[in-house]
Amino acid sequence: MKNYTITVNGNVYDVTVEENGTGAAPVARPAAAPKAAPAAAPAAPKAAPAGGAGSIEVKAGAAGKVFKIEANVGQAVKKGDAVVIIEAMKMEIPVVAPEDGTVASIDVAVGDAIDSGAVLATLN
Repeated sequence: MKNYTITVNGNVYDVTVEENGTGAAPVARPAAAPKAAPAAAPAAPKAAPAGGAGSIEVKAGAAGKVFKIEANVGQAVKKGDAVVIIEAMKMEIPVVAPEDGTVASIDVAVGDAIDSGAVLATLN
């Protein structure tokens, strides 16, 4: 008998696989109810910037997963500087500052699933 953790569509399942001894294919049986996957839920679009957030939005150009956060709140960035890196189709895609400014908020975390056009950060 072997235990595995399997993720399907963002849901994590613990399964136990056992051979039945008849030479038939193994049967997977859930060992427990599905667990919530850490940071696998899609980021909800923000209706308006949170308090303290800036007026310049840094938006994702493609759907994917947040791979790395390059900038910190309070950091000065120039137009074209990478703020967040997303992973889509096994490629790392930098999301850059649309203009010079200071990072006011980072609205995502590493591992978050994001949609194209989602606000990832704001600048002042």
